Amino acid sequence: MTSPGELERTLRSQLRGEVDFGAAARALTTMDASNYRRVPAGVVAPRDAGDVAAALRICADAGFPVVPRGGGTSIAGQATGVGVVLDLTRHMNALVSVDPVARTAVVQPGLVLDRLRDAVRPYGLAFGPDPSTHARCTLGGMIGNNACGAHSVAWGTTADNVTELAVTAYGGSSYRLGTGWAGAPEGLRELVAGNLAVLRTGLAGGFSRRISGYGGLDALLPERGVGVARAFCGSEGTLGVVTEAVVRLVEAPRAPVLAVLGYADESAAADAAAGLLGAGPLTVEGMARDLVPGAAAAGALPRGDAWLFVEMRDEGAARSLVRGADAAHSLLVTDPAGQRALWRIREDAAGTATRTPDGGMAWPGWEDCAVPPARLGAYLREFRALLAAHGLRGTPYGHFGEGCVHVRIDFDLVTPAGIARFRSFSGELADLVVSHGGSLSGEHGDGQARAELLPRMYGPEVIALFGAYKDVWDPAGGMNPGMLVRPARLDENLRFAVLPPGGGELSHGVARCVGVAKCRTTEVGGPGVMCPSYRATGEELHSTRGRARLLHEMLAGEVVTDGWRSREVAEALDLCLSCKGCRSDCPVGVDMAAYKAEFLHRHWSGRIRPPAHYLLGGLPRLLRTVALLRAAAPLNAAARRLPPPGLTRDRPLPPLARTPFTRWWRSRAGESRPQGPGATAVTLWPDTFTEYLSPHTGRAAVRVLEAAGLEVTVPRGPVCCGLTYVSTGRLDRARTVLRRTLTRLEGAPDRPVVVLEPSCAAALRTDLPALLPDDPRAHRLAAAVRTFAEALEQYAPHWRPPRLDRPVAGQTHCHQHAVLGDAADRRLRERAGLTGELSGGCCGLAGNFGFEPGHHAVSVACAREQLLPSLDAARDSGPAILADGFSCRTQIAQLSPYRAHHLAELLADGLPIEGPADSP
Repeated sequence: MTSPGELERTLRSQLRGEVDFGAAARALTTMDASNYRRVPAGVVAPRDAGDVAAALRICADAGFPVVPRGGGTSIAGQATGVGVVLDLTRHMNALVSVDPVARTAVVQPGLVLDRLRDAVRPYGLAFGPDPSTHARCTLGGMIGNNACGAHSVAWGTTADNVTELAVTAYGGSSYRLGTGWAGAPEGLRELVAGNLAVLRTGLAGGFSRRISGYGGLDALLPERGVGVARAFCGSEGTLGVVTEAVVRLVEAPRAPVLAVLGYADESAAADAAAGLLGAGPLTVEGMARDLVPGAAAAGALPRGDAWLFVEMRDEGAARSLVRGADAAHSLLVTDPAGQRALWRIREDAAGTATRTPDGGMAWPGWEDCAVPPARLGAYLREFRALLAAHGLRGTPYGHFGEGCVHVRIDFDLVTPAGIARFRSFSGELADLVVSHGGSLSGEHGDGQARAELLPRMYGPEVIALFGAYKDVWDPAGGMNPGMLVRPARLDENLRFAVLPPGGGELSHGVARCVGVAKCRTTEVGGPGVMCPSYRATGEELHSTRGRARLLHEMLAGEVVTDGWRSREVAEALDLCLSCKGCRSDCPVGVDMAAYKAEFLHRHWSGRIRPPAHYLLGGLPRLLRTVALLRAAAPLNAAARRLPPPGLTRDRPLPPLARTPFTRWWRSRAGESRPQGPGATAVTLWPDTFTEYLSPHTGRAAVRVLEAAGLEVTVPRGPVCCGLTYVSTGRLDRARTVLRRTLTRLEGAPDRPVVVLEPSCAAALRTDLPALLPDDPRAHRLAAAVRTFAEALEQYAPHWRPPRLDRPVAGQTHCHQHAVLGDAADRRLRERAGLTGELSGGCCGLAGNFGFEPGHHAVSVACAREQLLPSLDAARDSGPAILADGFSCRTQIAQLSPYRAHHLAELLADGLPIEGPADSP
């Protein structure tokens, strides 16, 4: 038998694309977005169709199975495999051509759906199917799963929008499929001719969302036009590999209007959905209140506890629909931005639904059952009763207009008893779906999650026909075995089984990554941050999901075998900017910055660390020593000539201030503005950056806070949030520093703590109580932390900031976005007459990251994605450049002709001049 090593060598010698049988590549593809895990032998990224054919021939000769993989967002396990995984996203991701007259496009399988939509939008066209993962799912994956999305009410499934497919089978044979028998594999026509009765009766009575099994086989009937390409859709990689596709495009509505209809509960919304179809909607989506964050629902949605989102082609049609609907309350949204905000809530539900109200986790597995729309209300009521009977919880939502329900359920997939309940519930739910004339899968495919139960939906003759159909295409059984035909059990290969029991927060955190891959989006715009390193590199290794997968495999110990010393995990985490964007932007709140700190802590335990960990990780202590020696000037001069060892030579170090902030503060003792009786006293936190690198920011903040009527105090001794120690994984040192800080603050009265640097405020609010969970002082300090804008809004609500009346551009700090929020900042800017939006994304400097060797290119790429273009776009309006984070200001200064300011500085400049101005 051929060994994996021999197979790897053969593939390398005959393919132009990458061949990787290493631990990292295998670990990254053990899972998709399902509950399942299968370990591949290796990963191949073919360059073209010729590479695909060669790989399938070589693997067949060697007896290794093959599974094609796109974005890896399949939720039933069908994008995992035990043989060779074909990664079709790296090279075979082109939009080959667009014919706007014929309304068709030729695409490669690894093309992300949004790239196709962006390319055809100028022609007024769109690709009809649009699953919620449109920013990262691929056309090949959509064909494999017969994906649908919200607009299938109007435009159908992927199978309805494919006209031709180029397919390569296991062994290397290639076919061109369309309508008619030309190009079909040998034996297929004869199989259909011998099973006409089964096709006409066993697959009769279907509806638009019957996706399960090879449910499209009836397209091969002569009265259906012998749609060979259509029948291939939904085969989940079990028949062959699509190398090119011709897809239909539809005319995009020019000004669609969203009608949001409010109902008393989910069942009422479900009962109403089918009655709206006669109005010709583009989509009818349903969602209940418990999937909508309170802040998002407030003022944005009509009254009710459940809603239907109904998109119509124009405002007239939308108003007519509202008049004819039986909704208690309604809302018409014509503004595209408002529509996008509401659709974002719906798209995030795939992740939001993974959280139960008490913070527990819910899982896929019964994600997309579908019943005829007229049966949906009755089905949902029985479904809820079945959940209750098994002691399970889940919140349905989804494509109510087509009877397709998404739900994640809080299965216990770890203990034997929990897995047994998962199995018994699955069988009963399958029977319930079938009793309503439904399909076990309504758009995502069966994979391993449901294929075992297909005999409950189809009779034995149909199941036998499915097996024969598979054998015509794949007689050796090498294409994605264990899926659809002769399937694995639904309770085998569960991904949680390999994690060590009692693995702690890291184990729970990586298990929480369900793989929906929002971190893989490359969409530009909006406030989001995640995931800057993936955006810069395009490599799964450097996505949040990829890092979570590697950590999962490190804890499992099967693929990544060297535990906390793992080089693969260290490489993946090396380009993590610790931006914390995933903490807020990931639908399930994966916090990779925290996991990176824990890994670095353990990885370097007992060993000499890289110099940057000592220089940048120990920055507070180093800079305090420099200040005590009054050595800022000679150190600045030395750094200009030669950067310290262990840091990059690609960027200069920011200069140290000659007079630290607290020295200036002590020098003005007795000069503070006298405040009236009852003035609120606030403590201004002298963070390392304000203290030693940007003291003028602190001076400006003092001036503004005092002008607002607040009494400002500053801690007497040095204090530190521990941020630099956390970001370099020196967690024991961080705990020591934080305990010392808490002790120094014990003599100070309880008062709000104003922190000017967003990263330090975020560290005090989240890292401090996480590192010292048993110290009540830590929780008190965390609760006292306020940003500059929060302090002014909360403790000086009647103060009127100076009217600056000018546009602003710049950067919202990623930690502020992820941890602190910027609502108070927005309101303060508005009151000061500062107009315009700040850039989302990450500046790319990210504290120590941009100064470490090997990071400069990624650091610059992050800045060039959103920050720098936003500054250039605003240039003609003469904006004030705003960035509260010191890293953001430094990146702007080093990569652009602009100088950025903290909000405190802008406001201070607008105050009346009182005495000599302080120089920076």
